[in-house]
Amino acid sequence: MSAQNVVYLDNNATTRVAPEVLEAMLPFFSERYGNPSSMHTFGGAVGREMREARESLADLLGCGTDEIIFTSCGTESDNTAIRSALTAQPEKRHIVTTRVEHPAVLSLCKFLERSQGYRVTYLGVDAEGRLDMQELEDSLAEDTAIVSIMWANNETGVIFPIEKIAEMTRSRGIMLHTDAVQAVGKIPMKLSETGVDMLSLSGHKLHAPKGVGALYVRRKLPYRPYLIGGHQEHGKRAGTENTTGIIALGAAAKAAKAHLPAENTTVRALRDRLENALLAGVPESRLNGHKLERLPNTSNISFKYIEGEAILLLLDQLGIAASSGSACTSGSLEPSHVLRAMGVPFTYAHGSIRFSLSRYTTDADVDYVIDNVPRIIETLRKISPYKQGVADPLSPLDSKPPCGC
Repeated sequence: MSAQNVVYLDNNATTRVAPEVLEAMLPFFSERYGNPSSMHTFGGAVGREMREARESLADLLGCGTDEIIFTSCGTESDNTAIRSALTAQPEKRHIVTTRVEHPAVLSLCKFLERSQGYRVTYLGVDAEGRLDMQELEDSLAEDTAIVSIMWANNETGVIFPIEKIAEMTRSRGIMLHTDAVQAVGKIPMKLSETGVDMLSLSGHKLHAPKGVGALYVRRKLPYRPYLIGGHQEHGKRAGTENTTGIIALGAAAKAAKAHLPAENTTVRALRDRLENALLAGVPESRLNGHKLERLPNTSNISFKYIEGEAILLLLDQLGIAASSGSACTSGSLEPSHVLRAMGVPFTYAHGSIRFSLSRYTTDADVDYVIDNVPRIIETLRKISPYKQGVADPLSPLDSKPPCGC
């Protein structure tokens, strides 16, 4: 199936490369292939282009160009931030995070807890996916090295109060890292005023290609590089730079800055129309996540008594691409760790679908989904085994940390 035949509503998984981004990066595969570390003019010209890309990203984030380290992806950025904080403060052995983080953070925290003896506090969320700020404050200790809390949840789009969290951690002298992979380019940011110490982002979530990301590190923060072996990125991340990806990320950041108003008006309006129509048109459906404190492009809806994978299969047959929040690993029968943490009832959690829009989503796309989803749900409910007297228990996480997958 070609891209022209797909209604693509899975932008939280990845985005199409924007035309202007593709145009910016193509010359660096051919004519401008020099190594920016070389002394000759040919390589130096590439270095100048990289500096311009860094400036564009700094402008989007509201920070200094010297505070940006280019990486390969959001996962590398997350790992680098947390490991740097721990290495720079060997006397501190406590990490605070949440039960609804991306696996890039959760899996690392579980590894550090299991194999290196770190103590990890996993904060819960309420039924709307929001943090309890008092629980966060109570969790902070003398030996807390870092608090790592995402800016916006990848499944529900719920936005966490990062500015308030930063005030709390800074007053205690504790480093704050935020995985902002889903938030960058969708909501305004000015890192110079937020108090965040480190922030992770990924290019392929904002219309750049896969394989490039960045880590913001606040100026003068104690920092220890994760990759060692070269002088690149001012000694903060060794390895020959992905110049093509960096140029693309700079172009994507420039475009994202220009399109920010549309994200919070046009895209939000399309999201709301889709969401309201499905909730009104499909009985026993529910929204997962706070109605207002959410990314403008994300809607996570549960349809009772149905497997999310079955919905996705029928959507796929109609050329609609979305994601299921009903399994945290392929083939697993366990509901999403995010929905479990929110206490979403079992019979709803398994039938959750995430629709994530972008600036390329059209009214026709939304109309097509609205026209087809109710019929799909009706068809699947007729054959659902869950409607045969199944109880409807809540399924909050117990005292164990989430699976992290």
